[in-house]
Amino acid sequence: MDSYGDWLRGRTDEELRALVSARPELISPVPADLGGLAARAVTPAAVARALDRLSRAELAVLETILVLPSPSITAVRKALGPAAAEVVDGLRAIGLVWKGEPFSASRRASREKLQVAPGVRQALPSPAGLGPTARDALGAVPRDRLITLAEDLGLSTSFASATGLSEAIAERIAEPADLIEDAGPEARAALEQLAWGPPTGRIDNARRPVDLATAGSPIERLLARALLVATDDRTVTLPREVALHLRRDVVFRDDPLTPPPATGTERGLALTDQIASGQAFTALRLVEELLERWGVDPPPVLRSGGLAVRDLKAAATLLDVSEADAAFVAELAYAAGLLAKESDWIPTRSYDLWLLRDAAERWTELANAWLETDRVPGLAGARDDRDKTVNALADESVRTTAPWIRREVLNALPEGLAPTERAVLDRLAWRHPRRTGGLHDRIVSWTLREAAFLGLTGFGARASYTGPLLEGADIRPDLARLLPDPVDHVLLQADLTAVAPGPLVPELARELALSADVESKGGATVYRFTPESLRRALDAGRTVSELIDLLTRHSATPIPQPLSYMIEDVGKKHGRLRVGTALAYVRCDDPAVLDEIFADRRAAALRLYRLAPTVLASRLSRQELLESLRSLGFAPVAESTEGGLVVTRTDVQRAEPQARQPHDHEHTVDAGIAAAAVRALRAGEEAAGIGAPLGDPPRTPALAMIEELRAAIGTRLWIGYLDQQGQASSRIIEPVRVDGGFLTAYDQTRASVQRFALHRITGVRKA
Repeated sequence: MDSYGDWLRGRTDEELRALVSARPELISPVPADLGGLAARAVTPAAVARALDRLSRAELAVLETILVLPSPSITAVRKALGPAAAEVVDGLRAIGLVWKGEPFSASRRASREKLQVAPGVRQALPSPAGLGPTARDALGAVPRDRLITLAEDLGLSTSFASATGLSEAIAERIAEPADLIEDAGPEARAALEQLAWGPPTGRIDNARRPVDLATAGSPIERLLARALLVATDDRTVTLPREVALHLRRDVVFRDDPLTPPPATGTERGLALTDQIASGQAFTALRLVEELLERWGVDPPPVLRSGGLAVRDLKAAATLLDVSEADAAFVAELAYAAGLLAKESDWIPTRSYDLWLLRDAAERWTELANAWLETDRVPGLAGARDDRDKTVNALADESVRTTAPWIRREVLNALPEGLAPTERAVLDRLAWRHPRRTGGLHDRIVSWTLREAAFLGLTGFGARASYTGPLLEGADIRPDLARLLPDPVDHVLLQADLTAVAPGPLVPELARELALSADVESKGGATVYRFTPESLRRALDAGRTVSELIDLLTRHSATPIPQPLSYMIEDVGKKHGRLRVGTALAYVRCDDPAVLDEIFADRRAAALRLYRLAPTVLASRLSRQELLESLRSLGFAPVAESTEGGLVVTRTDVQRAEPQARQPHDHEHTVDAGIAAAAVRALRAGEEAAGIGAPLGDPPRTPALAMIEELRAAIGTRLWIGYLDQQGQASSRIIEPVRVDGGFLTAYDQTRASVQRFALHRITGVRKA
């Protein structure tokens, strides 16, 4: 086979399906034929993406093929071990190695020379940390300098070209033992520093004229013997042959084919699940608590997008978590479509539907949203490229590799072990060595923390339901058995508290959050009733009878007398004062209450004056007057122009769910698409190999042409066809049917089914 394209054409359909499945970008869109597939597969972008997917073992085998003078499976096995043969077959399957047959095909195949795909050598300029061959390194050296080197090495200088000189010098230093010994121990020490890479060093005046007679320093002695080659004025390179000699012909210092062992602290599965499921329930509670508050008091959206720092701090205080965890909760709700961005950050209508589902289903939706989102919550508070702070929920948090990294991190966690972060990074570095460092490692660290916060891990070990979740299995039945069942009752106590012995059903939790303050959280949540919390419920439109009925229905104990008295007392005072607009006025059926306000010295700032025995007026606005009277210990309510009660607390604000495009970060190809793509490539290849008939496009009388088309259904024909500009071209087709003035046929020249207008067909001819 003369070319990479010819090699691809010789692959079976099964091999081609495996290729496009492993490298899906090659069929987006499907090329016209296999030649187009080959051209796309060797572009720098396609080669780089394929290399990024390789493990340390695969990359090591590929680099070994690049550095060996005569690479074959036998040579690669000798350099790396028996397991390398199977890796070579895997590299051949994805089109990075070509020529040669699979190792299992025959004994001859193990000796056949291997070749990397075009573009791979350019993408790996220093394979295995080795520099260029001596011949390549010397290729840029001037001829007069090559002559000096050849003379010092005792070689003939009669070569007519610089190429001949460089080849002779390269052949001499292919066995450099005596030259290294002659250069001295200090020079050898300098070579040892470059032997395992990187193969280049920086020195001043690297191209200085030097020979054996004048070389004084260790570096000059190496330059005079071509053991180091100057590539520019400040850079010297160690030739590959010299480096391999110093490595004692070992390509890699350690074993690149064996992954790092799974290490960590052993964790029992039952304990892991217990801790993880408990944290999963906590994550659910925090999402609900944040969205309930933002449904009533939504924070504004910054002009640049995102959430203001002060609002993030307020959310952290509300949830009693760190700001980083508060940012994660907000990002989690946003990724799941439960939070939307309008003028404010408001829960969506999907949130109300989400609340109706059971806990396992709600958590599964959150976990899948986190796995799929391309947003990185850990970037909140960091600095961007312009040295500006990245806000939570800002667009700058998008990183397209985030979903892939999350799955890699969770898959790297060994069963029953809690590894350290360093151990996880080492395993990921072996799996994909070209995708490490910098932001990647920071996302790994954030992923471990977020997985623990969300309940995918417990005590650092992976929960039993995490693996099935990554595989797309339905984990809800298993998770439901681990999560606590929601309860619909509380225990009212005489100290004006209510104890929730577990997670509450959503309706009860919402009503208690409105009428009481959370005093402590944990396995049981303690709510405290205060006059202020009860007034909050009354402001939201609840009545005294509704509050008492709620507690009667949902309390496992009778309502304590102190709580009953407090509800009735707050209810009696609530709404006795009515504040309207004068600018503002105060109205009360009991003049004695207004007299009490007048007698209070603190009311002087309200600038009140009496309009009638039951009405006071003020120059303050209605809202200012409401807040001032409440600060004096009264319980006024707002009054509409018709005299009705105005509910001053909005209990629910909702945004419309925002459409989200499905994320396609690591595009995958299922078996059906791969098979269809291969069929299209084969058809395009067949069409490309069929030459058009000589001469002008065929011409046939109209009536005879239609009869011939009908008679040729299922066979192959050439037709002449006029395009919209009246230009005639030849097409090879397989007619399917003729009706309604159109011919439906498979157009082999375009590898697709087409409809041809009969009046534009100039003629037919057998193919």
